[in-house]
Amino acid sequence: MRPALLNPLFVPVTSLSGVGPKQDRLFRHLLARDETPRLVDLLFHLPASVVDRRARPKIRDAVPGTIVTLEVSVDRHRPAPPGRSRAPHLVYASDETGSVVLTYFRAQPSYVEKLLPAGSKRYVSGTVQMFDGTLQIVHPDRVVDEAGLAELSGIDPVYPLTQGLAPGALRRAIAQALQNLPVLPEWTDPKILRRCGFPPLAQALRRVHVPLELTDTLPEGPFWSRLAFDELLAGQLALTLVRARLRRPAGNRHAGDGHLRNRIIDALPYALTASQQQAVAAIIEDLRQPVRMLRLLQGDVGSGKTVVALLAACAVAESGKQTALMAPTEVLARQHIKTIAPLAERAGLRVAILTGREKGRERREITARLAEGDIDLLVGTHALIQDEVTFKSLALAVVDEQHRFGVRERLALTTKGEAVDVLVLSATPIPRTLVLTYFGDMDVSELRDKPAGRQPIDTRAVSDGRLTEVIDAVGRAVKAGKLAYWICPLVEESDAVDLSDAEQRYQSLKARFGDRVGLVHGKMRGPEKDRVMAQFAAGEINLLVATTVVEVGVDVPAATIMVIENAERFGLAQLHQLRGRIGRGSEPSTCLLLYREPLGEMSAARLRVIRETTDGFRIAEEDLRLRGEGDVLGTRQSGLPGYRVARSDVHAQLITLARDEALRILKQNPNLTGSHGEALRCLLYLFERDEALPLLGAG
Repeated sequence: MRPALLNPLFVPVTSLSGVGPKQDRLFRHLLARDETPRLVDLLFHLPASVVDRRARPKIRDAVPGTIVTLEVSVDRHRPAPPGRSRAPHLVYASDETGSVVLTYFRAQPSYVEKLLPAGSKRYVSGTVQMFDGTLQIVHPDRVVDEAGLAELSGIDPVYPLTQGLAPGALRRAIAQALQNLPVLPEWTDPKILRRCGFPPLAQALRRVHVPLELTDTLPEGPFWSRLAFDELLAGQLALTLVRARLRRPAGNRHAGDGHLRNRIIDALPYALTASQQQAVAAIIEDLRQPVRMLRLLQGDVGSGKTVVALLAACAVAESGKQTALMAPTEVLARQHIKTIAPLAERAGLRVAILTGREKGRERREITARLAEGDIDLLVGTHALIQDEVTFKSLALAVVDEQHRFGVRERLALTTKGEAVDVLVLSATPIPRTLVLTYFGDMDVSELRDKPAGRQPIDTRAVSDGRLTEVIDAVGRAVKAGKLAYWICPLVEESDAVDLSDAEQRYQSLKARFGDRVGLVHGKMRGPEKDRVMAQFAAGEINLLVATTVVEVGVDVPAATIMVIENAERFGLAQLHQLRGRIGRGSEPSTCLLLYREPLGEMSAARLRVIRETTDGFRIAEEDLRLRGEGDVLGTRQSGLPGYRVARSDVHAQLITLARDEALRILKQNPNLTGSHGEALRCLLYLFERDEALPLLGAG
């Protein structure tokens, strides 16, 4: 149960004055929520910058191009002439030193006259400009009377907005949310507060939203950093609770005798790399220990994580137990089964797949076989954690791309067996600071070697001014029987952004090359996607136009060419993943990064890194350094996925501090009892990391 103390923060934003159904839709979009946002969502929507309104010159001294707050007398109005809706409504105002024109386009005359009554004194804030030799302010940001001036902050926060939501409406909603802020207990150790110079939480929230200094809203400042630390502590505490539960004594262990593993290794067309051998050895050792395994296996694109997971499943099957492999998407789940099935068949390992596509009798047969123990390894999506899916003896849960799953989903899989071991796979190498953020204090294995025979990839950046040359070159390759990907950032044309879309590019390339061209994107039905991918893999089509739906889990060794349009709009990790779809066979491969000029500094740096190296671990570190984690298709998210306040580029050092504090707390107060325990429960609920709380006192 959420502490009653927090209830005022979890009421819907529609309970606020002035927030109706229209604003509800806008707030949902702004705060990325499917349901009506709560006040807590508003409070953690932090400013992107500030506007300094403290300059209060006389009109004569106002400098064009600057933001000023002027004290003026309203002299007269000149509304737009009838029938001329494009003409502005002009308000003439003055002080003892000069005149200024306040200009409103497409404004209701009654609204402007009520806002600025003739003969009244008003304080007007905005950017002053010279127009036809006259000083003017177009659409002043603020217009207040004497009473309003007392409440007008000299420094205004500027928030990320969504189209249709006025800055004033958001500011008023946040101001009301701040009034609802209850008195919260202090959960952070006084020593940390002193050492880091952190203020109380309520003061931090108020100063970020109502800054008194220009520096109050900086992410590296004490107010934002306090909020970031609390969010990281909540995350680390939840992970530590999960780990403590998973690390309990595990009883009957299952490492097997190696006979299935040896059959798989013998069936492989290549030898295991040194790092694969080390990872398998570490996993087998974990499976023999008297506590449950909790290991992260991270490897670069094409480094062979699936084979390591399969060998772990064999070790479990050797002792009569079952494995579940959960992937975040159906494409990825089907790619795993495609890799696993032929090897498993040679070894006598019984495998099956379960996604949303398996329905009716087929689904009933799979779940019945699973419950009877006739399936050794079940690969699937979220479908694996549904209630009707029961295992006879689940012993190993393999979770692929774990950062796409919540704590609840990870736990749901482990509750389907007794003392289930956990192996997490990550196809995106993660810098060490972020390993802590997403996975807590886990054991880590890294696959840094590429399988033998892999060819280098020649990566080049090409201006889209040379698009015709690129199409000609791809045409020659297609004619020679080569397989090529052509990646576009959008599925279909958009009015919102001027980027290439897959539908249009497919039509233009199909007109040029005919039936050798196929199309695949996320809006297509599963069977249709599979059909096109199968045609591409079989060489029935040579050129596959696609969106980032092929980013992970697509393995076509014969593909040797990759063209990425608008490459400057993708994040580094995504470019690396896309490029990893080629270079998987024995032939040299080429990746062309088509960019639109002029290139921004950050985009140029990303393209430079991707050209210089194919080492995913180095790319991950550069990605973090360049703050490009979420900068995909122009949506700037320099924060950590799953975190609203903490930012990897600014708060990395706080992650370690939060981890150490979480470990100390769990050691001293493992069940979060007493007044400090209650305060920490408040913290977990406030940052919605309470999924781990039911573990307290659980077996």
